[in-house]
Amino acid sequence: LQRLLALLVMLALGQCQFDVCRSLRSSEAGPGWEFYSCQPSTVNMKEVMQIRVDPPGVTCGNPPERFCTLENPYLCSDECDASSPDLSHPPQLMGDRERGGLITYWQTVTWTRYPEPLLANITLSWNKSLEVVDDIIVSFEYGRPTAMVLEKSMDKGVTWQPYQYYADDCLEVFGMSPKRVSDLAPSNLTRIICTEQYSRWVGAKEEKNMVFEVRARFGVFAGPKLINMDALYLRMETMKGLRDFFTFTNLRLRLLRPALGGTYVQRDNLLKYFYAISNIDVPARCKCNLHAAQCVLRDATLQCECDHNTSGQDCQLCNQGFKSRSWRPGSYLPLPKGTANTCNSISTSSSTSTNSPTIPGLGTDSEIEGTFPGEETAASGPAEGSESDENTLFFIHPQTPSFLSPFLVFLVFPSDCECNGHSNRCSYIDFINVVTCVSCKHNTRGQNCQFCRLGYYSNALLSLDDENVCVASQCHQDGSASPHCSDSGFCQCKDGATGRRCDTCLPGYTWRGGGASCTVNMCDEEDLICQNGGTCVNLQRCVCLDGFTG
Repeated sequence: LQRLLALLVMLALGQCQFDVCRSLRSSEAGPGWEFYSCQPSTVNMKEVMQIRVDPPGVTCGNPPERFCTLENPYLCSDECDASSPDLSHPPQLMGDRERGGLITYWQTVTWTRYPEPLLANITLSWNKSLEVVDDIIVSFEYGRPTAMVLEKSMDKGVTWQPYQYYADDCLEVFGMSPKRVSDLAPSNLTRIICTEQYSRWVGAKEEKNMVFEVRARFGVFAGPKLINMDALYLRMETMKGLRDFFTFTNLRLRLLRPALGGTYVQRDNLLKYFYAISNIDVPARCKCNLHAAQCVLRDATLQCECDHNTSGQDCQLCNQGFKSRSWRPGSYLPLPKGTANTCNSISTSSSTSTNSPTIPGLGTDSEIEGTFPGEETAASGPAEGSESDENTLFFIHPQTPSFLSPFLVFLVFPSDCECNGHSNRCSYIDFINVVTCVSCKHNTRGQNCQFCRLGYYSNALLSLDDENVCVASQCHQDGSASPHCSDSGFCQCKDGATGRRCDTCLPGYTWRGGGASCTVNMCDEEDLICQNGGTCVNLQRCVCLDGFTG
């Protein structure tokens, strides 16, 4: 039933609305193409995901070991052995197709090193931008974790940001008030929340799934049955950051504490504490910027089959011979067919395109002599940097010295620069067919001054053309591994540290300061209790009574 509902949702999300990129139309001038926004169909991306598990050795079976279950804690007859096909539980079993009712699963080692935390990271990679369109579901065997974080990356694993927190007690584990997606409003739909809905103990067999709720978020705009999809597409175009929220290249599960069976850790039987995952469903489509209706697996890499004179893995570029500065993603609007935003031909004459600058007094490219920065000719006027004429064009001819060839660079009119208000100078580089902004201000960088410089991140509350959009990073000097944050504003934390600034500690760690950052707790008064009357000192060591040691 659940899979049938998922299929119906996928059909609703597609609605055959954006599945065609172009169609042939007749007119008085003859037949011609009419272009539409288009996107690939939805598939379960588990079929093509790559799985990596960290740290090394966290998968059970090497060496072989016995394990128990929370519901039969003293019946420890089960065994994990990596050398036996019937007893092994490797990572690839999280993404396999289960047949004949036989459930296969990946499993970790047991928590025999308690009180040291049992931590495991599961990284899912596609090496391609994807857009999730339905609930992400992770199925656990033998109980769901009591503390876990789902993270995403939009740059193929270079930087990470939290997607959702999961805990049986959000306030205790993450210092966050528990919420559900149903508590969110349209204005804060992209808020990162901590939920207790999928972590509380209700029995290992009764509730297996951890869910990242996409369908409910869509339903805020499209209605609970996703009938009004036009309202969702409208919001996708007009609500800042909404499309990016559902976009990722990688996902990562950080498992922080296993299922405990609804009680505290029982030290006399640690063989019943471990993680086991049988399935991961990721319903998504390739992100092709609404310029492709097909996505194919080529040389083990997902690739959009681009239309609209675009190219690149995500159709994020114009084809050779088309103006790069004319590239824009397709738009869902106006409904129902959207706007294709095709790339313009670079040969389009200035008389028919308001985006093409006129060049008074100059002939074709082959007639233009080479001009270098700092030089001046009658045709080109003052050299770059001169304030006498902002509309001056410069050319570096292909027949210039070899250290410049084969590049042909045009410094184009400020009116043709698309620099989001952070520069009025840009260059067209013929060899790679790119128009790029020059000397971006306000701590911006990039082809269109659309990114922030190293050490700055974009303030999501401001528009891209605001001169204060880039904010200096404030990474904590003790908790962060680098003084520079990612483009999303999250700092790269040292082990044990968390938060946007890496200024707080994960569960099981304590802030020490003085350059030490977060150090793992060796004892405490709740879970890591010193034995035989020992006293915990500074969460770091147990002071034993006379006659005891360890």
